[in-house]
Amino acid sequence: MRNYFLAFLFFCLAVSCIPSKEKEANTYSELYRPRYHFSPAKNWINDPNGLVYLQGEYHLFYQYNPFGTTWGHMSWGHAVSTDLLHWKHLPVAIEEYANPATQDSTMIFSGTVVVDHANSAGFGVDAMIAIYTSNVHKSGQGIAQHQSLAYSTDKGRTWKRYADNPILDIQRKDFRDPKVFWYEAAKKWVMALVVPDLFKVQFYESSNLLKWQLTGEFTGAGDTTRVWECPDLYQVKVDGANEMRWVLSLSGAHPQGSKFVGMQYFVGEFDGNTFRKDANSEHQFLDYGKDFYAGITFNDMPDQRTIMIGWLNNWTYANQVPTHPWRGAMSLPRELRLVKVEDKIQLVSNPIKEVTSLRQKEIEILSQPGSGSFEMEIHMADSSQLILSQGAEDKIVLGYANGQFIFDRTKSKNHSFQKDFSSVESVLIASKPLEITVRFFVDQSVIEIFVNGGAYTITDQFFLESGKMTLQTVGVVKLQRGWEIGSIW
Repeated sequence: MRNYFLAFLFFCLAVSCIPSKEKEANTYSELYRPRYHFSPAKNWINDPNGLVYLQGEYHLFYQYNPFGTTWGHMSWGHAVSTDLLHWKHLPVAIEEYANPATQDSTMIFSGTVVVDHANSAGFGVDAMIAIYTSNVHKSGQGIAQHQSLAYSTDKGRTWKRYADNPILDIQRKDFRDPKVFWYEAAKKWVMALVVPDLFKVQFYESSNLLKWQLTGEFTGAGDTTRVWECPDLYQVKVDGANEMRWVLSLSGAHPQGSKFVGMQYFVGEFDGNTFRKDANSEHQFLDYGKDFYAGITFNDMPDQRTIMIGWLNNWTYANQVPTHPWRGAMSLPRELRLVKVEDKIQLVSNPIKEVTSLRQKEIEILSQPGSGSFEMEIHMADSSQLILSQGAEDKIVLGYANGQFIFDRTKSKNHSFQKDFSSVESVLIASKPLEITVRFFVDQSVIEIFVNGGAYTITDQFFLESGKMTLQTVGVVKLQRGWEIGSIW
């Protein structure tokens, strides 16, 4: 028992420490380290959590292991920003904790933060309320999952767990990832969360964030090759129409099958009790790459934009990617819109407009080896390629042929760390145009690609041997504009 408490004391001391500014300045220059994508100074991260805006600050919480670069000891890391781009690290917000009476521990899994403007929970006006999954485990084995609450009355700087947790428990081993938001039409709080192995999203309502009542379920649809996780439910305006629709997004499925994980979504209606997808509509994929997962949207955005951040990794190889002393990063914040494409309504995603403020000097498509962090806009004709390389045997390729856009990372040298990492991503472009527009962001070991105004996206990691690269073309590739991108640190 004494050793158990000494270990827990060491854990508490470790998670209370944060890197100094001097150490951070030296940290963000390692091989493969993204310069303008969020990553921790050190250690492991996965899902973004609790995205919310309050009084001039955007809050990013995230799954974090304070002890190392592989998954474990899940706690909530925390960072804030005034522009969604430049982030300031804060101390760990909600920590894993021991349960001495039962000789087990509770990890802090994914969830939501809301701002309680009307003090419905009784913790104070504008208190920040975190609702998350408590994952009870013993010797590394999960025992139970239920929903718990913590609150902050100082803009998220310190947090206290609610004394009467859990606030929702249906006695299941797998029951997680609550997304909570205020539903103005009925003046109530709504929670969406998953029963993963049953491929079911449940919806609950509450007047005070403390007591919850089941109102409906969504099941029997979509891709069920992988368990469902990290649900999100949000309302989006359809471009060019006086119409608002609801989108339910889920993590788990991937367009290339069960070996990988990705994100699917449904367009439909939410009546305050349950979600119903549009009749005769199918699930769609949010991204066709391997490395965009667990994306969720911000609560309380001041300008009503729908902004999503996702985790830049994939569970198939996440614990093996060759980065040190950190492992994991976040996508650029993306603005989501709904558009009508042929006979369906689909999401379009693009980096937030603020990203242009990071642009530095313009670059040309054919040049000497240059920065490994840049943005580029190109037009690609049929049967064309853009090659980013550090020599003939170390390269990545963007290509377009016969209506198919591809990203190929099989020709990069460093992919042997995991047998399934080497891959080609592809997406069929509707109507197979003779020319497509491609805007992409390269950041050392990350690429985010937006085709035809964000109608199709591919997000992937890649690992060339150094940060410098040249650009070459095959066929007709027209450079529109390109910029080096500066560091956010």
